[in-house]
Amino acid sequence: MSGPDRREVLRGVVGAAALAGWGHLLMGGDRAVASGVQPTVIARAAGPLEVLALLDAHGRFPGRRQDHFPDATAADWARADRIDPAAAGPDDAWNLDFRCYAIRRPGGRVTLVDTGIGHAASPAAGWAPVPGQLPTVLTEAGIAVDDVETVVLTHLHEDHYGWVVGPDGTPMFPGARHLIQRAEVTALSEDDSAMSYVIAPLRAAGLLRQVEGHTRILSCGRGQAGTVTLVPTPGHTAGHQSVLVESPARHILVTGDVLVHAVQLANPGVAYRFERDQPLARTTREELLSQARRRNTLLATAHLNRAFVPAQEVPAR
Repeated sequence: MSGPDRREVLRGVVGAAALAGWGHLLMGGDRAVASGVQPTVIARAAGPLEVLALLDAHGRFPGRRQDHFPDATAADWARADRIDPAAAGPDDAWNLDFRCYAIRRPGGRVTLVDTGIGHAASPAAGWAPVPGQLPTVLTEAGIAVDDVETVVLTHLHEDHYGWVVGPDGTPMFPGARHLIQRAEVTALSEDDSAMSYVIAPLRAAGLLRQVEGHTRILSCGRGQAGTVTLVPTPGHTAGHQSVLVESPARHILVTGDVLVHAVQLANPGVAYRFERDQPLARTTREELLSQARRRNTLLATAHLNRAFVPAQEVPAR
């Protein structure tokens, strides 16, 4: 299920009363429980490249977690709670982050991966805790709008493209090329909000770049010591992509929504309700995690309460 149907289901689950509760950030563990909390920036290095996790928002996902992962067993949930304990809320709730990533190369130029839930009038407003804090987070990380040379959209769900444009509908990063897999754009219906909110303004500004398959977008350092590559990871959506940051010393994989909850790390076979093609998503996830373990990759996650999860911590099946 994708596009408008997905949004309609989420809005139906949320309801007006629950939407009102989004105004306050529900933080777990050692996080502050208050609106206006200072956003978190967490950095990891991969050779000459710096990967920064940028927290746009945090909240409780509509509905019960078991409803979104109906095949998960009690053993799966127990393993998931050990991997990401902050995700487990009372009454079978699912607490999650909405996170973007910045890849900063020497000299300060930045590739931004996803743009979060967006401002108060973004398409995610019907179910997500808008407004997000990405503009403030970027400032905290020392990133100016003009530093962003590339924006990668892992896929076209509204909690990943919210800050592509501002409240006035114009691109937030007017000096950046915006990279999307061609299959992702092709799969959109004409009435999907991504067409009017993302595709149309980017095309009008000459900023849209459609790619196909594995695409190296950055190499820096002597002997290509640091590289950034787009990796097709379909299933969650038709043209979903992840971003691989490599150096001789470390591999970091920005996963997008290949996995959205730690239960899919505990058991990669567990399907998520809103995956467009669940069998393909499962195959993609199993292959990705298998390779990540072999290469000791650091997983950079969009929705877990841990920004970076070493693949070696994920239980082997």
